[in-house]
Amino acid sequence: MKYFFWISFIMLSLPTVGQGNLPDSFFDGKSVVLISADPSARPVMDWKTVADSVHQALVEAGADPVAYYEIEQVALSEEVQNAYARGFEQRLIKNIILVTRQRNQASIHTGDFSGDGKLIATTALYGTSGKDLEEAKKEFAMIGQNQKTKNLLVIDVPEFPGIETPTNSSTPNDPSRFLARNPLNLDVFKLGIPIEGSSAQTGAVSYFRYDLYGKSPEAILAEQEAQKSQIQQIIDQIYPYEVAWLTEARPNQELIRDRIQFLLVRVEGRESDLKKSMGLESNPETENQTVVKYYIKLIVRDELYIGPEWDADPDWRVAFRNFLQNLQK
Repeated sequence: MKYFFWISFIMLSLPTVGQGNLPDSFFDGKSVVLISADPSARPVMDWKTVADSVHQALVEAGADPVAYYEIEQVALSEEVQNAYARGFEQRLIKNIILVTRQRNQASIHTGDFSGDGKLIATTALYGTSGKDLEEAKKEFAMIGQNQKTKNLLVIDVPEFPGIETPTNSSTPNDPSRFLARNPLNLDVFKLGIPIEGSSAQTGAVSYFRYDLYGKSPEAILAEQEAQKSQIQQIIDQIYPYEVAWLTEARPNQELIRDRIQFLLVRVEGRESDLKKSMGLESNPETENQTVVKYYIKLIVRDELYIGPEWDADPDWRVAFRNFLQNLQK
């Protein structure tokens, strides 16, 4: 639900050095590296190739990068991101490094691991950038010139370990909790719709996706206002029950007290990744397209209702209409 909270991000487009401070644990703690690589950038490099390219520079900077993952897969949904956070906690991760490769520029940022599903607490992170990946990693490597690191036993090449997430778990009790049906009692309780940074948990990390990083606050605000208006229009046309706009984070007990037992959740990613995370079989013809999917979270039982039919679409408006129409079934 990225557009619900971008307005809280006050960042300029790709500064040479980020606004935050270098984490105290950077030179004495494990780091996880999250990478987002634009497939249209040249020369062509997938995220693992980018990992191979930046690993030595991160080590020279003084980091201990113990694992590499793709941002798009980590930030696929709140459920998946929480699972990664638990895995990072088990490995005693101290820092998150984010590498963004776009067509005309690249950046490397680092911040403290937040210890929860947000992964990072803010987008105002210390970092470097350049016209390409070579320049960005050269600038980042210079961090280690004036600081002695305690990270001595570092790996020579990047590693890509798995994490037990809803996308790969095979335990009897499905941790994803996705249910291919509609929830009951939508006519009795309100559907909460978060806006302006309220309930979405993946925003800070998603900001560093290649297709999102560097947008101006003005562009973010304009998109948010336009989308909120269109969401309201679609709701007025299709959804017959009561909704509640949520403008700030609120405890579940408070939401339930106000008769808000349902939350609307939006996720965006490759169709194959989304379907896998929800326990569904992929369609080879459409598995690589980026789509938007909506579902409803029942707060009182922490259940996730994706509806009786697959209704995702590259256009969020179509996906939203499809989902609301399927709620009638």
